[in-house]
Amino acid sequence: MPFDYRSTETRILSDSSLVPPPVLLQAESPRIVLASQSRTRRILLEQAGLHIESRPARVDEHAIRESALAEGASPDDAALLLAEMKARRIDNSDAVVPDAVVIGADQILACDGEWFEKPADRDGARTQLLRLRGRTHVLHTAVVVRRGGQTIWHHVARPELTMRPFSQAFLDRYLTAEGDAILSSVGAYLLEGRGVHLFDRVEGEHAAILGLPLLKLLGFLRQHGVVMS
Repeated sequence: MPFDYRSTETRILSDSSLVPPPVLLQAESPRIVLASQSRTRRILLEQAGLHIESRPARVDEHAIRESALAEGASPDDAALLLAEMKARRIDNSDAVVPDAVVIGADQILACDGEWFEKPADRDGARTQLLRLRGRTHVLHTAVVVRRGGQTIWHHVARPELTMRPFSQAFLDRYLTAEGDAILSSVGAYLLEGRGVHLFDRVEGEHAAILGLPLLKLLGFLRQHGVVMS
């Protein structure tokens, strides 16, 4: 009787017992809630061995940013305000269990006194990248932690990135390769991918550039028993 290799392979690949459960590096409680629909921030936390609940915080980011700018706020203060509003929106909602740790985060890109937002389309991304070309900009990356209706911690990281004087031909090729993915980034680039070709120099924590000062956040969570020490 012939041996059925295919059926055996199917049974092996479909056996869920062969997939080890994730090893988490956090306490059983409290729950951790990310006040964001950012896939990048969620992945940063999950890759750090944390189990999180991700909930979109629907705030008018443009209006908050414009109000802060009109009032003469610093990029640090504006980024903190955005992160605070996101965390507060989720912390005050009925969707979060009591005593959960709620994390809000946001970024302001500033270059020579000018603030930049996520581009609305590819033409906007092109214009923005041309304005940043050959210059150094700062990503003011804020994170806020709330628990029990109170803000209990915040931090702002300031990575500095210098774009090289890339050619128009490179920019055309880059925009074609990236497509609409760059519209989700305040800088119109994804440093974790092809966007690294745009730069001559990068200083600061990689996770903070992607949108979350992870090392400082983990340190705070560790001190408060949310993450294992």
